[in-house]
Amino acid sequence: MKRGIAVLVSVTALAGLAYFTASKWAIKNETITFYDASRDNRPVPVDIAVRRDREMQADSGMITLPVAVINHGNTVKNTEYGFLANVFAMRGYLVVSPQHDLPTDPPMVTKPGELYVGRLPQILRGVANIHLALQEMRKVQPNADYTKVSMVGHSMGGDITMYFAKQYPDEVKKVVTLDNLRVPFVTAGKFKILSFRSRDPQFKTDAGVLPSDEECEKAGITVVKTDFQHNDMRDTGPDVAKNSIQGMLDKFLSDTDSVVAPVDTLSAPPKVLEPGPVALMAPAKS
Repeated sequence: MKRGIAVLVSVTALAGLAYFTASKWAIKNETITFYDASRDNRPVPVDIAVRRDREMQADSGMITLPVAVINHGNTVKNTEYGFLANVFAMRGYLVVSPQHDLPTDPPMVTKPGELYVGRLPQILRGVANIHLALQEMRKVQPNADYTKVSMVGHSMGGDITMYFAKQYPDEVKKVVTLDNLRVPFVTAGKFKILSFRSRDPQFKTDAGVLPSDEECEKAGITVVKTDFQHNDMRDTGPDVAKNSIQGMLDKFLSDTDSVVAPVDTLSAPPKVLEPGPVALMAPAKS
């Protein structure tokens, strides 16, 4: 069989991934607003999620927390990706989710034919928000690794994520995107990439964004082609979509670098859900 081709697999999502929901008591959430003096004191609200026991260990200087940055989609709140934040938090990450657009911002105007369909100003604003959030978080939680972070994003947030990874590869540990449509994938192979793709006729990926099978294999990129809709990939989406994404994301973290296992707070064995088939295009093992 040709290496790197798309292979149809059935992904089993544990409703034990429901333990991410059942374990919410173990995760601390708070929102802090930072202000960027270089941009007329622009407010940047940041939602923070961290496992309470890991935060206590970090506060005592016992550990250094890995950091994940979650970037929301256009006109979507930064608090609408709790199902992703929970996976990272339960794996021991400090999760930072900046709010990139404000009600006072002018609406985004797409311009076909221009770079990223004219969305570069919004992308650059997101990059500035990320750098501000990470800079200020050093004061809030100094015992975390802000030098190399895991970048995560949905839709426009996925484009911000991929652009950040392209411009600042030495600051990135790994990349996870959900339906980034405009900014081409980084194929330098400096970090692992996991990307979930929808099957939504209203949200088409621009030509040249997705790498070829051969490029994916060479660069360590895993592309998961789902039957979900574009807007299923946030907290308002159906449980079957969120459970499936949580399951593959948790495995990705376990396989890459996470040495911290989630806390299982269920007293009974989890049930098994069958979310249906997805197409998984991943680097073939030699």
